Amino acid sequence: MNKQSTNNLFLVKPANFGFNLDTANSNAFQNKSTENTDKLKRNAIKEFDEFAKTLTANGVNVTIFEDSPSPIKPDAIFPNNWISLHENGKVIIYPMFAPNRRTEVNETFIKQLSTEFEIKEIIDLRHYEQQNIFLEGTGSIIFDHVNKVAYACLSDRTNKSLFEEVCKLLAYKPISFTATDKNGKPIYHTNVMLCVGSNFATICLESIKDEKEKKVIIDSFNDAGLTVVDICYNQLNHFAGNMLELLDENDVKIIALSKSAYNCLTPEQKETLSAHAKLLPLSIPTIETIGGGGVRCMIAEIFLKNKS
Repeated sequence: MNKQSTNNLFLVKPANFGFNLDTANSNAFQNKSTENTDKLKRNAIKEFDEFAKTLTANGVNVTIFEDSPSPIKPDAIFPNNWISLHENGKVIIYPMFAPNRRTEVNETFIKQLSTEFEIKEIIDLRHYEQQNIFLEGTGSIIFDHVNKVAYACLSDRTNKSLFEEVCKLLAYKPISFTATDKNGKPIYHTNVMLCVGSNFATICLESIKDEKEKKVIIDSFNDAGLTVVDICYNQLNHFAGNMLELLDENDVKIIALSKSAYNCLTPEQKETLSAHAKLLPLSIPTIETIGGGGVRCMIAEIFLKNKS
């Protein structure tokens, strides 16, 4: 049986970090700062180092790759958008919306991973970029690996046909829907409004206006036996949807989430989630506020089988 979460992951330590103008129009979570670029970069790197250190201290197997200084990649810290690594040995490289994010794809990282993990096939979907068709990895797709279901909220960055093609390649059932923020703007990535763990799902149901689509999702969660934690728009804006279940070295479940997300959850929500996994708050205020991505965005999960 497939596991929903993994003990193995990789992170990309940024050489540069900053406000990305190329993505700001579709990512309402990004905020400009009056701080100079060097200070923002130093803050982000400090947060990254503490993030990686805390995950490692909690028994997660963390591989860190170093971003190259050139070309400048302001969002290199978010590798989950360009790659997914699956238990069946397949590695998928995804087409990304912003031209300055496409240089984040690093095949050297994949080669280095292949020395430790079994890679059977690399599926490169980047040719879709020429057709303005995009699908941004596990930002766009939330996988329920146990029940072989995948969820995606559609946007400029998440193409329905390509989502369905990936689901076909992996033999997952696709469930796509539309989700909007409180201003009626499409939510840019599914992983800011939905998280699926082994036994729970956190979702911002009020962002899904179509009642039929909402029912399909809730029915799917019920069929999977998942406990649903419904978050509101305010919690969504504090990245409460952007959490991720991981495993420690003893297969004990951990929910990695930001301190911002943790602090906005109600005591009841914390109690419900804690019944399924240990909550691990991580402090990344600069990365969230300026980069517009959270804890889940920083983590590329490795489900590939270990060679040893």
